[in-house]
Amino acid sequence: MRNLLTGGVFDKTFKAGDKFKEPDLVLVPATYLYSDNDGSYFLDQESYETLTLSGAMLGNALDYITDGVLVSCTSSTAIQSVCNCPSFVELDVVHTEPAVRGDTSSGSVTKSARLQTGLEIRVPLFIKEGEKVKVS
Repeated sequence: MRNLLTGGVFDKTFKAGDKFKEPDLVLVPATYLYSDNDGSYFLDQESYETLTLSGAMLGNALDYITDGVLVSCTSSTAIQSVCNCPSFVELDVVHTEPAVRGDTSSGSVTKSARLQTGLEIRVPLFIKEGEKVKVS
C-alpha cells in the first residue's frame, strides 16, 4: 500500500473477500510557477486555478523542477494536493570544476556539479558549465 500524503510504501496482508472504497482521486496536470515563504505555486492546466503546496508536502521535489515544468498533482476531497514529479528532468549545470588531465588515475571518473536548482550531483569529467544533464 502507498500512503497518499507521504508517498511511503508498506506491506499489509488482506483476505480475499476484503472490500475497499475507491479513493476519490483526481490527477491534475499542473505547471510549476514559483516558490516563496508561503509555499510553492502550480497552475492547474485544466481549470487555470493556482494550487499552493507547502514545503513539507513537496519534500525535496523542488531540487528537480524548474519554472514551467509539467507535473501531475493528485487531489481529493479528503486530502490536500500531492505533487508527482516527472521521472526524468533536464537541468543546466551552473558550476563544475574543469577536468584535469590525469584525474582518472585516482579511480574517480566523476566530478561534482551544481545544477540550476542548487542540487549537487556527480557527473562525468567531460560535462562542462552551461550543458544540460538528464537527472532521474
